[in-house]
Parts: sequence; C-alpha cells; structure tokens
Amino acid sequence: MPEIDVEPFETRVHLRNLREDDFAAVVALQTLCFPTMPTWTEEQFRSQLERFPEGQICVEVDGELVASSGSLIVDFDLYSDWHDWKVVADHGFIRNHDPDGNTLYGIEIMVHPDYRGMKLARRLYSARKQLCRDRNLKGIVIGGRIPGYLAHRDEMTAHEYVAAVEEKRLYDPVLTTQLANDFEVRQVIPDYLPSDEDSSGWATHMEWVNREYRPFKKRTVRPVQMVRLGVVQYQMRAIDSFEAFERQCQYFVDTASDYKSDFLVFPELLTTQLLSLIQARRPAEAARRLAEYTPRYLELFTDLAVRYHINIIGGSNFVIEDDAVQRVVPVPPRRHDRQAVQDPHHPG
Repeated sequence: MPEIDVEPFETRVHLRNLREDDFAAVVALQTLCFPTMPTWTEEQFRSQLERFPEGQICVEVDGELVASSGSLIVDFDLYSDWHDWKVVADHGFIRNHDPDGNTLYGIEIMVHPDYRGMKLARRLYSARKQLCRDRNLKGIVIGGRIPGYLAHRDEMTAHEYVAAVEEKRLYDPVLTTQLANDFEVRQVIPDYLPSDEDSSGWATHMEWVNREYRPFKKRTVRPVQMVRLGVVQYQMRAIDSFEAFERQCQYFVDTASDYKSDFLVFPELLTTQLLSLIQARRPAEAARRLAEYTPRYLELFTDLAVRYHINIIGGSNFVIEDDAVQRVVPVPPRRHDRQAVQDPHHPG
C-alpha cells in the first residue's frame, strides 16, 4: 500500500539541553515572559551550565527556542520549608548544586507567549521527572509564581487565591499548569521573590513525589518504560462542516492528552464522516471528492499532535495518484519530541 509524504505538514519539536550559545535566546525569552523581573547575566547562565548541564533544558519548535527550564539538586532537608529563592538558587549561580543531594529544585520555567497551549511546559516537567527517576531523587520542589493574583489581591488573600485555583474556581497561568502536572501545594510563601510584582512577592511551595524513589540505592537505568495507549470509539454522525469534524476529533485528542496517553488510535477511514459534506451520485465520484480533504486532514492532525503532545494514528485515507483513487496510509502525525537531553551519567 502506498504512503503519503507528510513532511510538508510536520512541525519539529526538539527537547534538548541548553548550550552556552543559547544565552541570547534565553534572555529574550525571559524578557517576554517576565517583563518586570531581571534576566540572567551571562555569568549566571554559564555557571548553571558548568555545574549542572543536564538540569538546564529547552524546547525548540522548528529550530526556534521557545521554552526552557533550569534546576539544581539540593539536600532539601537543609532548607526551610519557607525557603528564599535567592538562597536556594544561590542568586542564580547554583554553586550550591549537590550531586549527592536528594531533591531536584526548579529555579525557572518559561514558555514563549505565542507557543502557550502546546503543552510545552509538560515536556519540560516530564524531562525533570525523568531526571529524578534516573538520579533516584525523592522528587521535585519548586517555588511557583502566582501571576494571576495581581487581579485579585484587593478582594482575597494569597492563601484564598491559591485555594480557589486548586478548586478550579479561578485560573492561574502558572499554578494551574503545575497542578495539571501532578504537583501539590505544600505552603504559600511570602516574600519569595519580591521583584515578582504580578505575584505580589508570593509563591507556592509545590512538590512532586518520585514514587520510584529507593532509599540508599542509586539507579542509572530505568528498566521499563510504560506506554499509555488510547483507542477512539468514534460516532460517524452527520456533520455540516469540516469545522464540526475538527471539533469532534479535538475532543478525543484533548481527553487522551489529559490522561497523558502516548498514542491515540482513530478508526480506519475516519474521514468517511466527511461524505456528509459531499454531493455525489456515484461511489467513485464520492471517493474522489473525499480525497480533496486529505491535505486539510493531515494539517489538522499534525497541529493536534504537537499542541496536545501526543502521537496520533489516524488510519488510511483516500488520495488521487495517477488519476486513480488510492487508499493509503500516511506516516502517523507525531509529536516530534526528539529528545537530546544529556545522560547525567555520560556527560558529553
């Protein structure tokens, strides 16, 4: 069976470690994401890469650096729960990074405003979690911003605001994302980062627990990788537009992504639902008209695969080859999250 070349529809998402030549791009990203806060200096950025290169991660979309995160390892028992960012992050130099510590501490995470909604933060959090598993760390601790609090600080306390976000009565662009990535609020911290005007200096002490942690045992290899598969039971009801088809497909992709599925399988010849948009007397003519929707279908599923961070298997479709209608199998739309994160036990 022939295949469709989907390369023109692909979006390349690349997760990798930061490099020294990324400094200008990271500073530009910080300026966009945190306009009221100071950016890294070149000395701070270089110090982070020298002391813990595998903890400094970024995401590229089609070659452009659009998201990044920084972290270090600490013995968190030595720090107060009501910790100060400048103390734990060593003012951004992370000279207190302890390879023998027990906790990964996140000092920054950011996503370009134009690329939010693509679940890029999830990719960064997933990379951090895997680093914890590989290093056999207890978990991740972060001091999370609550930038949405600025609009509500005259009507509620920071504690009340955090509770409202936890109960999904309010949305916060940072805290809501962290809760969706399995972090739990431990405390609300005053004066964590006074320069963060949007959060009025407040932050959340949040933790993610590594359930694979084994005391007194260092793991270098994860022996098993679990894969979650979602299978769609699709209702072939009549529709009145291609947009209705898009909404129905997006519902299943969104749901599977919420369950953190790695793959989502749609039914064979899914696009036959589009026959309800076609007026044709003969089946051959209907199939030929249906093939006209294939490029738009590929664009849709490629966009959904990237935006929801999931591999989509969409079945076969009709195309016209040599003036004949063929049923072909496209290469499945993919997340394209080619990971080039440095192995912490094999620097290079």
